[in-house]
Amino acid sequence: MTTLLELKEKIKIFMGKYDIYIIPLAKFLLALIAFAMINGNVGFMERAKSPAIALILALMCSFLSVNLIAVFGGILILAHAYALSLEFFALAFVVILLMVLLFFRTAPQYGYLLIITPIAFVLKVPYVVPLAMGLMGTPAAAIPVACGTIVYYLLHYMKLNTTMLSGTDTESMQQKITYLIDNVVRNREMILMAVAFALTLLIVYVVRRMSIDYAWSIAIGAGAVVELVVLLIGSMMFSVSLKLVGVLFGCIVSAGIAILLQITVFGMDYSRTEYVQFEDDEYYYYVKAVPKLTIAVSEKRVKKISPQKRQGPAKKKASPTGKRPSEHHNGHSAGEHREQRPHR
Repeated sequence: MTTLLELKEKIKIFMGKYDIYIIPLAKFLLALIAFAMINGNVGFMERAKSPAIALILALMCSFLSVNLIAVFGGILILAHAYALSLEFFALAFVVILLMVLLFFRTAPQYGYLLIITPIAFVLKVPYVVPLAMGLMGTPAAAIPVACGTIVYYLLHYMKLNTTMLSGTDTESMQQKITYLIDNVVRNREMILMAVAFALTLLIVYVVRRMSIDYAWSIAIGAGAVVELVVLLIGSMMFSVSLKLVGVLFGCIVSAGIAILLQITVFGMDYSRTEYVQFEDDEYYYYVKAVPKLTIAVSEKRVKKISPQKRQGPAKKKASPTGKRPSEHHNGHSAGEHREQRPHR
């Protein structure tokens, strides 16, 4: 615990010193991962699939807003959709346009969720996104999380139905329209995931704002249980084939990651809880104050000790008479001792 808190404080100090370099680098890496994931899964247009294009777009995004990463990602998806099928391009254009308009209208501050949510699906840990955003965000974050879920399933559908979508005959055209409506617009698994994530985020947000001890930990547990129950019940009601073991394992791992996040970022010391009461002309106020867990980072100071200069052997000074001090002893040379007797 102490190690995690020390690491947190060191990261804060490091970020405060070098944020002017870290933030553009983080945006560059996030954009590069997103564009590489899109090209790797649905790289149907050869020009847009080039690594140089992804690198150039990522460099541009490192100096722009995070929301523009999502915009460039949507344009890249549409380019690959156009190379695959004109019908799918039209449908994808409508879906992405509606999502962008809804997102910029309601929650423009959470643009990174449109990118992180599909990446979390690829990494097999999508369940951690609503738990983490319930702790850090507001209910408005449910919209970009749901939109990110739709983006992932859109890419997943393009990847799995490449042969059918690329057909050109009349019978294939009719099948395309049917498949597009049933598997993109009416995809039950996609709708179930979006609803479960939005509901989980709201539950975590409501519980962690309660005035109870360990509200954040209780919120994580409640959110993980709600997420699991909604997915299991929804899969049975809507006949959605979910891997129950994978869902259970994913919820457990996501809860563990959320607990680690809560300890390192939102840790609180409930043993020092204080209750404060004050008033003004119209109201009485009862405030519960819980201090955060903090630890002072010891500063290491290196003291440089310069080596002492070696001094040569001290030279004996000569006496004013030119003789050494050892030669003067009662006016006689060294080794000569005369006995003085009193006069009679």
